[in-house]
Amino acid sequence: MSNQLYQDDTPADVKNAKGLHLITQSTPNGQKVQIFLEELADVYGTEWTTTLINISTNEQKKDWFLRLNPNGRIPVIVDNTVSPPFPVMETSAELLYLLKFDKDNKFGFADELDQNELVQWLFFWHGSGAPYQGNLGFFKRASEQLPFAIERFRKETYRVFGVLEIRLSGKYTGEPREYLAGKGKGKYSIADIGTWAWVKNYTFSGYTEEEMKELPHLVKWVDRIAERPAVKKGTGEKYKNK
Repeated sequence: MSNQLYQDDTPADVKNAKGLHLITQSTPNGQKVQIFLEELADVYGTEWTTTLINISTNEQKKDWFLRLNPNGRIPVIVDNTVSPPFPVMETSAELLYLLKFDKDNKFGFADELDQNELVQWLFFWHGSGAPYQGNLGFFKRASEQLPFAIERFRKETYRVFGVLEIRLSGKYTGEPREYLAGKGKGKYSIADIGTWAWVKNYTFSGYTEEEMKELPHLVKWVDRIAERPAVKKGTGEKYKNK
């Protein structure tokens, strides 16, 4: 695929990119990678270029994009620091790939068990959280309202929120946590980034203040991460389509 990565209608800023290049829209999935790149920039001065697309026009289904990600989903990273350029799809894989630029393990772990814990929670959200919350949003917005589907995904999303609450509350360890992975109270990592970008939208997903009062540690975790400067940049105007 890499030998035929670009074609005539590939946007010029994608074809001509020299370093890391991100193709994104500021959805929860896009924000995961946007935030991590901003975190890397704050710590290491990591640089990248960005192409913003509008997925409502199905730009991500065009042939030029499918050469980079046959699944036709944003975001995509193209690493032009290697030859030939290397495209990376799937947000959890992208976050793990970008750890290569985190030489001091600020957002990952040197300890093998701590790092595996990070992977566990990253994969938990990727496989057990995002699909439920994403489908909840889809069916809530659908022109044909299907109460059974909405209720199904609403219950499952809230159940998964409850799993995160168990983890953060220390219900079975006796020690509340600030972050999902790592010893003690944990350390902010890509496991948090990959999960937070979705969970922060709990109000948009339709959960009431009373419901979220049952998940106090989760709400505090959402608020804690929201205050990080890189998180504000990664979800801010820089990534909004004009």
